[in-house]
Amino acid sequence: MRTATLLTMCAGMFLVQLDVTVVNIALPAIGGQLHAALSSLQWIIDAYTVVLASLLLSGGAIGDAFGHRRVVMSGFAAFGVASAGCALAPSIDLLIGFRVLQGIGAALLLPGTLAVITRTFPERREQARALGVWAGVSALALPAGPLLGGLLVGLAGWRSLFWINPPLVALAILACLRVVPRSGRTGRRVDLGGALTAAVALAAVVFGVIERMPAAAAVAVVAVAAFAVVERRATDPMLPPELLRSRQFVGANLVAGAMNFVGQGTILVLTLYLQGVLGHAPLAAAVLMLPGFLPLAVLAPVTGRLTGRFGPRPLMIAGLAAGAVSMLNLLRVGPGTGYGTFVPTWAGLGLGMGLLTAAVVAAAVGGVPGERAGVASGVNNTARQASGSIGVAVLGTIVGEPVRHDAFVAGMHTVGVLGAALWVVAIAITAGTVR
Repeated sequence: MRTATLLTMCAGMFLVQLDVTVVNIALPAIGGQLHAALSSLQWIIDAYTVVLASLLLSGGAIGDAFGHRRVVMSGFAAFGVASAGCALAPSIDLLIGFRVLQGIGAALLLPGTLAVITRTFPERREQARALGVWAGVSALALPAGPLLGGLLVGLAGWRSLFWINPPLVALAILACLRVVPRSGRTGRRVDLGGALTAAVALAAVVFGVIERMPAAAAVAVVAVAAFAVVERRATDPMLPPELLRSRQFVGANLVAGAMNFVGQGTILVLTLYLQGVLGHAPLAAAVLMLPGFLPLAVLAPVTGRLTGRFGPRPLMIAGLAAGAVSMLNLLRVGPGTGYGTFVPTWAGLGLGMGLLTAAVVAAAVGGVPGERAGVASGVNNTARQASGSIGVAVLGTIVGEPVRHDAFVAGMHTVGVLGAALWVVAIAITAGTVR
């Protein structure tokens, strides 16, 4: 029964991740059919990830208040309905709107999956192995998304990408009813003020970068200040102050943020390069992305077991070092250098993230008392999703649209240097904070 519960929760994370990567490969096709500029294509990704990141902690609190099984099933249902809306959307604005609703469903779903896993596997080493399975199954969405996306876009158009979710959601809800035990209510209150101010802050940052509007930075600063005030006064804050007193918890979340900022942003850049500069079709581009996606999917469960045995720090440092070196390889890429020069960056980045993913989650959860594991995992997911959405905005803006190939490749060089620098800083943070 515990194994069935773990796999059902993994299915939820798989769907959440799938709808990031499956959409990436379809962006040029969506842009062509709906006449959308690069900024709108960035919002197709970020409308989902910004809402998800902003509401993750509230989703965890709602699960505590009403029972995680009930909230997980509600998240599945909302996610499925919103996916159907995306498939039917006649315009780019409505597509982005339904992506927002998908993010709300994912925010209800994702924290509950981790809460159920941490409750089902309370012992630390056992929990690390379970998190490795969770990370491995969710990582399968990374190669599955582009391959499935490229195949469906070529055969049936981009709308078919969103029709795959409703039947999978229906099966997942049935599985929840059969294998996931009911969870009691803790009496925890939902921090609506914290959720609202966090959402405004993150949305302002992403909007300012994508739309190149400096005034949005002022809105973000005000929202962050308001969030700090609200959290100090809240009876049940989204971000409990005592968690911030753990150096390992803070350090692990900073590293998690750097990982997704570089990783998700670079996936967008490389997808645009393969299709916009090298001229590959969506399915061909998806196949060419496999050298990075496969090590990420294969290594994640192995990393969970190794983390349980050796602790997270050596694996985090090894992953960050591999990723930093691979990002510098982007300096070798030019408009005519081809796939052979490009692939070491993506393969090395996939290797690095495969070593990092389970280890960084285990480090964050292991840095706080056991009774705070659910909140800690929620904060870690928030850090990763928020940083990923900002990474898509920032790195996508740096390279621009792949119309002028020379300018796009020059932007890729900047992305390579920035990504390597961030991961070198993350190595120092890991060495200084993670046990």
